[in-house]
Amino acid sequence: MTISDDDDLTRLKEIGRIVANTLEAMGKAIEPGMTTSELDQIGRKLLEAAGARSAPELAYDFPGATCISVNEEIAHGIPGERRIARGDLVNIDVSAEKNGFFADTGASFAVPPVARAIERLCRNGRRAMWTGLQQVGAGRPIAGIGQAIGSFARKNGYSLVRNLASHGVGLSLHEEPTEIATWPDRSERRIMTDGLVFTVEPFLSMGAEWAENGDDPWTLYSSPEAPTVQYEHTVIATRHGPLIVTMAG
Repeated sequence: MTISDDDDLTRLKEIGRIVANTLEAMGKAIEPGMTTSELDQIGRKLLEAAGARSAPELAYDFPGATCISVNEEIAHGIPGERRIARGDLVNIDVSAEKNGFFADTGASFAVPPVARAIERLCRNGRRAMWTGLQQVGAGRPIAGIGQAIGSFARKNGYSLVRNLASHGVGLSLHEEPTEIATWPDRSERRIMTDGLVFTVEPFLSMGAEWAENGDDPWTLYSSPEAPTVQYEHTVIATRHGPLIVTMAG
């Protein structure tokens, strides 16, 4: 999607704020002993109260309002009877639609007590995302995002999952530009146009390089198995740099 007028921007900001507030509330609600289904229900109620619809349900008939992935699960985890325990690493991905506009956000949460290495991984996961966001702007190369994140990961001793990419969003959950690498990709030649809407969502890991399918049609697992975090914002490329629409408030 390319933002064409103020009305588009207003509607995108609205759904962006809704998913951001939902993610923030779900993160604060995490408690040892609760099931991922119970956590998902919190997200569902918040989305519905704001007049929004779950994007994975709407677009793909996903069996949950949000994606919740725990430990070895790194993406598209199905909410269910798995109980969250102390020391778990929980990723929540919230995407939704309202008035025909979509926004997508996500974050990983460590459930105390956790090792210092996991605390550092979470902190650096956010830093990796912001390193990529700083490369966003009209007229700038899309490849700069992955190059910057790749440099950050290498300097700090991390790997990046290389088959889970960022993507266009706005009028649907996944649209052009597709497959935006959050790792160095020498074949990438595209340029960000003014008003282009997409996500920046690196998967930073302590050793994993790939996401692999599991026993169900949705859940993806780290390969090789290693602690992995994902942080995600929906952003608009402008002449003045990145305009992030998935900020809570």
